[in-house]
Amino acid sequence: MNYRQDTIAAIATAPGNGGISIIRMSGPESERILTKIFQPAGIVDEPFESHRMIYGRISDNGETIDECMAVIMRSPRSYTRENVVELHLHGGSYNTNHALEVCLKEGARLAEAGEFTRRAFLNGRVDLSRAEAVMDLITARGAQEHKAAIRQLDGGASSFIRGFADDLADLQAGLAACIDYPEEISDEEGTGKLKNGLEKLVASLEGAIEDHASSLIYQGLKVALFGRPNVGKSSLLNALLGEERAIVTDVPGTTRDTVQGEIWINGIRVILTDTAGIRSTEDPVEKIGVERSEKVRYDSDAALLIIDGSEELTDTDRELLRQFSGNGAVVINKNDLPQAVEEDTIRNIRQDVTCITVSAKNPDSLKKVLLWLERFTEVSDQIALTQPRHLDAARRAVFHLKDALLTLKQFSPDVAATDLQAAQAALSEITGENADEKLLDRVFAKFCVGK
Repeated sequence: MNYRQDTIAAIATAPGNGGISIIRMSGPESERILTKIFQPAGIVDEPFESHRMIYGRISDNGETIDECMAVIMRSPRSYTRENVVELHLHGGSYNTNHALEVCLKEGARLAEAGEFTRRAFLNGRVDLSRAEAVMDLITARGAQEHKAAIRQLDGGASSFIRGFADDLADLQAGLAACIDYPEEISDEEGTGKLKNGLEKLVASLEGAIEDHASSLIYQGLKVALFGRPNVGKSSLLNALLGEERAIVTDVPGTTRDTVQGEIWINGIRVILTDTAGIRSTEDPVEKIGVERSEKVRYDSDAALLIIDGSEELTDTDRELLRQFSGNGAVVINKNDLPQAVEEDTIRNIRQDVTCITVSAKNPDSLKKVLLWLERFTEVSDQIALTQPRHLDAARRAVFHLKDALLTLKQFSPDVAATDLQAAQAALSEITGENADEKLLDRVFAKFCVGK
């Protein structure tokens, strides 16, 4: 498909009824189609002034479809760097779809997913990293995801990778000089400089790869609530969520499967999972629930071991305390009742764990749990690479750079050239330089049609 020669059209707003709906066209025929289907109210000079909204009506063979506002943004001062037309209609589904059908009847083609932004990339308005940021901005669910998208849209990842690629290109030029002029540059001299340069590049790139921050931003913080049956896990989950998500009864083993809910801390999505009570059981259904509880616990980023503070510790409580490891805290629940378990009771078994005393019936006491979770949600504004696709490409670049270092120790410098080229190719995937159609298809398939 030739993305530069035809005209595309799509509805750019979400489906359903609303105050406004927008139809967008891009391509060489967009202005002709506009003048054919849109009639301005009053006297307006033609051709229409670029970047000026005009009031009028859109019609099909003389039959009015809707009153609307229209604007043309002529190349190159447009989103795609092509002539772009937008029609702003009332947000009814029928009139919007009818108006789109008229655009298609007059010669436009229905846009594919992400095709407007793909044209912006192909026409050099944005690189691939900034194109992806557009969709990340649209789909951002929290403040940190939004900040990451804005940093990327402002060129954070692009500028870092371009600077890194320039440094790598300098090393490649030095390697080429060493290979082409061996009588002037000895292997020892050329190899020594190359090793030092590569080691600095590896350290710089590894420092920019922050898997934990990426996981927090795009997947959220996974927190497991676990313990023996009837210690108040479900009540605590409901209290933290502020809603009745999990079933609460006095019958041990009520929760047979995991129950999830979400809260937001520091702009990070925190996924709380209430698990089945851990105990020995012959009930086949409950046994499956216990096995799932163990899996959730070990797959989580943080864990809360819930203890019933109104009852003496059981053998199961003691065993769970001894096994407890990783990012976790012990939550002594039910402090609204006479206490049989204090923090000192826990520390007689484990001195290295954080203890938090709460009551699921007292919302103020839960602030201590939220403060403890807050420490896991910190994300630096200085992180250069957080987008999952970028991290994958950067990791492959590091792999090839390290291969080049190993090659320099065992072979002559010219053998390392292949590894350096592979590293440069991996980096170019981030910005989209020399990107193939397969990569572009994969990236833009995630976009909505009108963007």
